[in-house]
Amino acid sequence: MKDFKNKVAVITGAANGFGVEFAKECAKREMKIVLADIDSENLKKVDETIKAMGAETLAVTLDVTVYEQVQALADKTIERFGQVDLLFNNAGVVVGGAAWEVPVRDWDWIIGTNVNGLVYGAKAFIPTMLKQDREAYIVNTASVAGLLTSPGLTIYHTTKHAAVALTESMYYDLQAMNSKIKMSVFCPGFVQTDLHNSYRHRPERFAADPQVDPYYATESYKRTLEVARHLIETGMPIDTIANTVFSAIEEEKFYITTHPEYEPIIGLRAKNILEGKNPDVSIFNK
Repeated sequence: MKDFKNKVAVITGAANGFGVEFAKECAKREMKIVLADIDSENLKKVDETIKAMGAETLAVTLDVTVYEQVQALADKTIERFGQVDLLFNNAGVVVGGAAWEVPVRDWDWIIGTNVNGLVYGAKAFIPTMLKQDREAYIVNTASVAGLLTSPGLTIYHTTKHAAVALTESMYYDLQAMNSKIKMSVFCPGFVQTDLHNSYRHRPERFAADPQVDPYYATESYKRTLEVARHLIETGMPIDTIANTVFSAIEEEKFYITTHPEYEPIIGLRAKNILEGKNPDVSIFNK
């Protein structure tokens, strides 16, 4: 996809981080933009910013873990703009910790957002894109955490590996039917986003309550929050990310990465799998 003017973009997770940058770049390219997020307060601010750039927008508050709300987003998009050309399945959250320590509600919340959110986006928007029978594009936000593994982020790695596999498999299916829909999977490293503040965006049914589950009061939980904060706040500046992603869309580049320094680790993991070697935590101490 190279021509963006007057086309319609839909962005989930639009109120913070990557979603804001994608929205700004869409506005610069004179697209019509649907902004969707669970954070209604920030969503309103972003909507005002994008409108001030001259773009026509539609802001929708939703929870991507609820399919009916994602389908309603698709319906509102078609009702308002009559088409959808570019979908950023971008909403994502994180909680760190060992698999056996993290409460089940966190597994449900993160899988619901990082995996089911992508599935629901596909189910809600791809049928319309197929009926349009013209060029369309989907970018699923995953992470470099979907291409490698490390200690301390079990749930996040699980969901991001699922996001990469899901996107690859869907793209195979679209190719097999000669669809005009193209796809990319966005796998950034640490970038200065708001991801470490995911807890602010928990739906009430997934609320973290230290009185109900003691994990949220443990030093282990607090340590994972601090590590996440440090890694993200010292990460790559976010202001170049949208250009990287849109360049990849223009080139129809499937894997979008941001940090070449992770490539040896990704390669080592693949090499170890092929050679039958066991995972070895000591590589993280070098």
